[in-house]
Amino acid sequence: MENPKPSFSVSGIVLGMDQLKEILGRTRLLARTKDLDVRQATQLAIDKAAESHNGPLDEALLSEQANLELTGLGALQPLLDDPEIEEIWINRPNEIHYVGATGHRVLALEISASQIRNLCFRMLAHSKRRVDRMTPYVDASLQDGSRLHIVIPEITSEHWAINIRKFNQPNITLDHLQKLGSITEQQVDLLSAAMIQGKSILVSGATQAGKTTLMAALLAASDSHDRIISCEDTFELSLSQSDWVAMQTRPAGAEGAPEISLRELVRQALRMRPDRLVIGEVRGAEALDMLVALNSGIPGLCTLHADSAKAAIRKLLTLPLLAGENISDAFLRPTVLGAFDLVVFCSRNELGQRRVSEILEVTSEIL
Repeated sequence: MENPKPSFSVSGIVLGMDQLKEILGRTRLLARTKDLDVRQATQLAIDKAAESHNGPLDEALLSEQANLELTGLGALQPLLDDPEIEEIWINRPNEIHYVGATGHRVLALEISASQIRNLCFRMLAHSKRRVDRMTPYVDASLQDGSRLHIVIPEITSEHWAINIRKFNQPNITLDHLQKLGSITEQQVDLLSAAMIQGKSILVSGATQAGKTTLMAALLAASDSHDRIISCEDTFELSLSQSDWVAMQTRPAGAEGAPEISLRELVRQALRMRPDRLVIGEVRGAEALDMLVALNSGIPGLCTLHADSAKAAIRKLLTLPLLAGENISDAFLRPTVLGAFDLVVFCSRNELGQRRVSEILEVTSEIL
């Protein structure tokens, strides 16, 4: 477990949590009573602390940490701001895990259980989603588009668990992926032509294989005049197209608000005149609604977890069965054949490098 960088943590410098708590308390009081903004109140609080403090204070560090706590996301903010970091997670107090250019790292720093809970509530404020004993897990989006997942006790054994998947490259293109070595020139030509021709593509692969990134790059290669309707569990896509409507699911609310499922979003999307229907990830009964929609002549693009392109096709032949018992193999095979033209399989090696490993044409021979 590594020591934190100075800008990450109070504990890495001679600066105690008590000092920071004192500054935070004074700042909040001054902001309420003196009608000051956060930075003004913080500076005044530090000035007052310096007058009564026996030893020297690192005023610059105190100001930075206080502002991170009050206006940012505290200890997580430097990690969120670092473009090389892909994923961040917390399993318990006093340590933060992250994956970056150098692989998996763990930061040991002072972050209490109550601070973790407060961070969760602040992160959820943007999406207006909630987590509590009635809904002990939640998927949401941060303000920068990163995906947030939180699970709390009694689902977890003791501590609140946080996972943040960052999406650091908005408006990424196939050419960009080619320069990174994730896709070959021939694959770029094939997929670009398929998108322009309005073909439907299924993007498959394991977790963190780059499926969503490739999907965004494929959409950037589509006709700029296409009207895109996307349906996701949580907002992850970031597109440059102006004629784009993004929709996300909604869990049932404690006040009685009904759940809005991915199946319902697909149905609503069909009433919105889409030139291309995009589904963030298919993993349940919504597969049936997607297949029916794509067989109506609307081009589609979606992702699916699988360990090969052929495995993705096999999965598509079983997922619709979750929608009801009256669905037969005789119905599914021609429906899958009519829905997709290509299956792309993305992989990630032990060094974390992502690439397009396979592009399979959907034909009757492979079904």
